Order: sequence, then structure tokens, then C-alpha cells
Amino acid sequence: MSASATTPSRRRRRPSQIVGGWARAIGILLVVLAFIAPLIWMLLASLKTNLEIIDPSKTFSFTPTLKNFETVFGTQAFGPIIGNSIIVGVGSTLVALLIGVPAAYGIARYRVKSTTAFLLMARIIPGVSLLIPWYFLFSQLQLVGTYTVLILTHIFVTMPLVVAIMSSFFEGIPEELEEAAQIDGSSRIGAFIRVVLPLSVPGIATATILSFIFSWNNFLFALVLSNQYTRTLPVAIVNFTSYAAVDWGGLMAAAVVITVPVMIIALLAQRYVVSGLTAGATKG
Repeated sequence: MSASATTPSRRRRRPSQIVGGWARAIGILLVVLAFIAPLIWMLLASLKTNLEIIDPSKTFSFTPTLKNFETVFGTQAFGPIIGNSIIVGVGSTLVALLIGVPAAYGIARYRVKSTTAFLLMARIIPGVSLLIPWYFLFSQLQLVGTYTVLILTHIFVTMPLVVAIMSSFFEGIPEELEEAAQIDGSSRIGAFIRVVLPLSVPGIATATILSFIFSWNNFLFALVLSNQYTRTLPVAIVNFTSYAAVDWGGLMAAAVVITVPVMIIALLAQRYVVSGLTAGATKG
């Protein structure tokens, strides 16, 4: 018997499969370009002068300058403002985790799914409808312009996210593991701390990262409830616009300062976010 007969023939791809593969690759490339192109333009614009930004011939041919970043960190003093955003983002995320994780555990174990839906409805309510009562309430308490009021209001954004992610995650952890720990002498709270929480690290990491990003990007609450000493980055970026003109170079440099840290966190933690969301989507 010839060697050609004994060797299995390689399956040839059909023309329709080849065309489908190329179409899929082109579609993915177009989607990636649609997301990356604005970021590339923003980065390039942050290294140009205002005249070069509005000149189409200078899209890629220009002399890079760091003057816009000098304006951001010099004239506009973005250093303390970055600190404000970190304080508010970390504070609101920690409080949301301390309250939301036990609440999500109770919702998952006692099958109170309507509570999760009710909390998620808070994300549907326009934030502007809450600002007026919040402003009057916190002004009476003399909290307007403090980190406390910003953290408390950002919990309105982060808490539903933590509860939604963690309740789904807890539902995927078998209750038999907790029952085994209780048989060994652990209390219900002890089983939650020693057994459930270690298994929930991917979900907690996912909730932490997404909550911080949502708080970092929040603009409306800080615009009304902060002052010049506690304003966050999304509010400070407004200083580059005025009635007469817009400092496009400074605006783009400030946008880079706001965007890059979040993108780095998202890229570094992408594995944890994906694993946390997929684990919470499975049961058993």
C-alpha cells in the first residue's frame, strides 16, 4: 500500500469557510480600530499645539511637545486633584464592599432576588434627580465640599454593582462547603469568612475594579457637591473650556491623565474581571 494511501489526507477548507474567516477577521479589525482610533487621536493631540490639532495636514506629521502636560500639572495643579480622585474612588469602593458583599451573600443564600433587581433600579434613576435633595440635606449637615459627601454619593453608583456581581457569584458556590465547615464546629459567620470569602476572591476583585472605575469616572455628583479643594479629575477637566475658547491641547492632555490609569488597571486586571464575571455566571 502506498504511503499516500496510509497517510491521512489534510482536510481542505471550503471557499465559503475561507471567505467567512476573512470576513470575521476584517470585522474584528474594524471594531478594534473603532475603539482604538479615538484613543490614538487623543494621545497624538495631547502632544500638539492647538493650531496643529485643528490642521488636518498635521495629523501624523508634527513636532511633539510636552507643553500641554506642563499646563496640566503646573498651571492647573492636577497633582492634588489626582489624589482627590484616588481618595474618593478607594473610599467609596471600600465602603461598598464592606456593606455590599455581606448583603449579596444574604441575598444569594436566602434567594431574595427581588432585592438585587431593586438595587439595580437605582442605576436607572437619573443622578440629576437626586442632586437637589442631596445638596439641601448635606448642606444642612455642613458636609458639602468634603470627601465624606463624595464617598457617600458615589456609593449610590458602586453599591448596586457590588451586590449584582457578588450575589451571582455566591450563588455559584455550593452550600455544602459551608455546611461541612459548620459540622466541623464553625459558625455561620465563621464559615462565611473562612470558606466563602477565600473562594470569592475573583468576584471581589471584579467588583472592586469595576466599582473604582465607575467612581473614578463619575462627573455629575462631584460637580455639585465638591469644592475647589475636593474636586475630582472629571470636574477639573472643565477648566480647559471657556465661553471664548477651548484649550484643546490641555484638554487632551488632561483626558490622557484621566484615561491612562484606568486603562492600565483594566488591562492588568482583565484576567480577574473575566474570570470573576464568568464564574458568577455559572451555577454548581
